[in-house]
Amino acid sequence: MSRTGTWRPVLSRSVLLRHDRVRGADLLVLPERVVVLRGAAGHIVRLCDGSHDVQGIVDELGARFPDEPVADEVPVFLGKLRDEGWLG
Repeated sequence: MSRTGTWRPVLSRSVLLRHDRVRGADLLVLPERVVVLRGAAGHIVRLCDGSHDVQGIVDELGARFPDEPVADEVPVFLGKLRDEGWLG
């Protein structure tokens, strides 16, 4: 089974996704830290609502961004967020 398998990513309880209008950037707000999301990262994290599995997220983003390497990059990105403890 792949690392992502049937995993349905969802933000951890202590992590909030916010959009900073001043910076024009999406942020992950953690208890003692803020992470500025760059590029399409906010689009990816927004789909981490527990209703999409990783393949579903890849499919949806692939439809939105057909010329981008979504299938290669999104699972890696999600795995990194899970390793940080920001996704469950």
